[in-house]
Amino acid sequence: MEPLYEGKAKRLFTTDDPNVLRMEYKDEATAFNAEKKAEFENKGRLNTAITLAMYRMLETKGVETHLLDQIDEINLLVKNVDILMVEVIVRNIAAGSFSKRMGVEEGTVFNSPIVEFSYKSDELGDPLINDDYAREMGLATPDECAELKKKALIVNDVMIDFFKRCGLKLVDFKIEFGRTKDADAKIVLADEISPDTCRLWDIETGKKMDKDRFRQDLGGVMGAYEEVLKRVESATS
Repeated sequence: MEPLYEGKAKRLFTTDDPNVLRMEYKDEATAFNAEKKAEFENKGRLNTAITLAMYRMLETKGVETHLLDQIDEINLLVKNVDILMVEVIVRNIAAGSFSKRMGVEEGTVFNSPIVEFSYKSDELGDPLINDDYAREMGLATPDECAELKKKALIVNDVMIDFFKRCGLKLVDFKIEFGRTKDADAKIVLADEISPDTCRLWDIETGKKMDKDRFRQDLGGVMGAYEEVLKRVESATS
């Protein structure tokens, strides 16, 4: 298998089938556009297991993903899709960069979810964009932007209910989508869903159970990820 791409948290490899890729989850953690870095034993294993469970759950709710199968504890087989360079962020509660940028107190619950787009570019720091940017930069058509927002809100609705059963608040999350390479070229959920890409707070205690434990030097990063996996697997069993 030839290496195809390496990002901050995952590697992609070709397989014997040009329509199938191997996705390997790394133990590395990054924050603030990779200005802060660390390595945590078992992080790749935990994020693989959480993503696998979340994708399988979402697919039962009609959300199409690039997932095909699991190879081992840190490797998944996925469809070879053309990743859209538009990252979609859905916010239910003010936190992180939104609170800093807008001066809104962390923990403020929004009346309705806020959907943001960002340009997937490490070099530029993933800047926020809108539909017009996406159109003029050739990242996505207006119809595709509308579809991304619609699909992201469906994912949000499903995950809010699911994580509630796990005793967790879904504060916000970032997801990516890709175009399938078959004749009818559909847009499907890609990348991952894990505590790296979601903010999750314990409903009873408010404890942060996600990568903010690393960003904010709160400690117990992998303990929180282990607990998230335990609750996700319990809710999907």
